[in-house]
Amino acid sequence: MADLTSEFAGIQSPNPFWLASAPPTDKAYNVNRAFEAGWGGVVWKTLGEDPPVVNVSGPRYSTMFSNERRVIGLNNIELITDRPLQINLDEMRQIKKDWPDRALIASVMLPMNEKTWAKYIPIIEDTGADGFELNFGCPHGMSERGMGAAVGQVPEYIQMATEWAKKYARVPVIVKLTPNVTNILPVAHAAANGGADAVSLINTVNSIMRVNYDTLTMYPTTDGMGSHGGYCGAAVKPIALHMVAEIARNAETANVPISGIGGIGDWRDAVDFLALGASNVQVCTAAMVYGFKIIDDLTSGLSDFIDAKNLHTVSALVGKAVPSVTDWQHLNLNYVEKAVIDQDLCIKCGRCHIVCEDTSHQAITHTVKGERCFEVIDEECVGCNLCVSICPVDGCISMQQLTSGVDPRTGRDVQAEKATWTTHPNNPMAK
Repeated sequence: MADLTSEFAGIQSPNPFWLASAPPTDKAYNVNRAFEAGWGGVVWKTLGEDPPVVNVSGPRYSTMFSNERRVIGLNNIELITDRPLQINLDEMRQIKKDWPDRALIASVMLPMNEKTWAKYIPIIEDTGADGFELNFGCPHGMSERGMGAAVGQVPEYIQMATEWAKKYARVPVIVKLTPNVTNILPVAHAAANGGADAVSLINTVNSIMRVNYDTLTMYPTTDGMGSHGGYCGAAVKPIALHMVAEIARNAETANVPISGIGGIGDWRDAVDFLALGASNVQVCTAAMVYGFKIIDDLTSGLSDFIDAKNLHTVSALVGKAVPSVTDWQHLNLNYVEKAVIDQDLCIKCGRCHIVCEDTSHQAITHTVKGERCFEVIDEECVGCNLCVSICPVDGCISMQQLTSGVDPRTGRDVQAEKATWTTHPNNPMAK
């Protein structure tokens, strides 16, 4: 069996799966159930000053469904904890006493003045929490009060608040980053420059889910009015993976541990985050949809994968895919692949032909040879992979690698085309 023991920024846990700061970590009852199920750690729902905030008493969530009515995205307008601070602190202290081998991280959100940080950081740390996660990402409600994403979108503020937290904390400080920026690197650099022991990302994405088709108001509403919320779940995973990889491959942040968040629902998602540079992962939406028992699939699946790859430990997987990530300009334009259709697997649905004919390169024929038949026209195929992406049969269409330079099936000289394009006046990279 693979060793799933996790060490993240000096914080130990029996596996790399933590519950993210959110409703599932709002109180001791939930956290006890999570630890009984087998989760390695939790990030307690974000703490703030007393008196606590007041949440709306009405719809806080809205959902994006797939055609099979599977939840692929969740939007929320819920704020940080609305429970009195002392109740949270008492419960955190008891949880840490009852579960000493699990990671307990305190998520905090405080105003931008050092005096407040100096007051609350020691009080919260006294619970026995293993670390802090600074919530610089909440995109709604709290950002309108000068916290959350209002801090996370300004590198100078991130560095300043991180320095305050580090000044008064004795345990590791993790900075949670917002995806609602044009470039994740400046805010990641600011966290590192402020002394952060690690970063976590992504927080939720600004979003409005839909309208009410009867009233033609946005949905959901509170007394007829609505507000943008934070979007999470499987649909945000590609955004999260990109940002994690950008931090992992950047020289200034490559040594900063990353906690990956965003759309993790099964062990494959965890492998994606770990291989692209995260040292552990946090889960929220999947737990809110399926419950805490999904930890069984997460741990067993990851363990089996690590064993199959003969890696033995989680840390051996971390960052494995990072060297394969580069900028577009460094891609090998001499490399050639073409689509190939396995006629034995083809169900004759014709989707590949339609999308290629209507929206791509007219490289798939539709003929009748006693039955419908679809074949790739080699000389027209540019290897775009669209047909592979939309084919409903796994493995039916694949990409076949050809030799570099001249395509032996078409005589197309890719190297010559590359030379022409690199000097073309319409190419922004032309010299």
